[in-house]
Amino acid sequence: MARLTIEDLKKIKEKQKSTFSLREGGYRAKITVHMGTCGIAAGAREIMSALLDEIALAKVEDVITTTSGCAGLCAREPMATVEILNRPPVKYGDLTADKMKEIFREHILGGNPVEKYALAVGSETTY
Repeated sequence: MARLTIEDLKKIKEKQKSTFSLREGGYRAKITVHMGTCGIAAGAREIMSALLDEIALAKVEDVITTTSGCAGLCAREPMATVEILNRPPVKYGDLTADKMKEIFREHILGGNPVEKYALAVGSETTY
């Protein structure tokens, strides 16, 4: 079997990126709550509940929520990643229900990332 080159990986990445777009799904924002074992133990279920409550209260329909496994920063759980259309993703850590509500109001509704809770901004691409 032939080995993949960096160029091959870049092509795969671009193809996958083009098949999934928030715009194509009709969504302006996507929030991923990291719910690996460490996230759940740290309170990720409460973070998801707070987020879903805020979405329902605001009556927004252009925001999608999803879950993922461990993001690799177990000591910073619970964590969530916010992706707004045409903006770099923001990974938040050490969350509480109140912090998630603030992030929802400021970042998802207002468009302003909450820097004091942000761990990283942008993609994890290393090339």
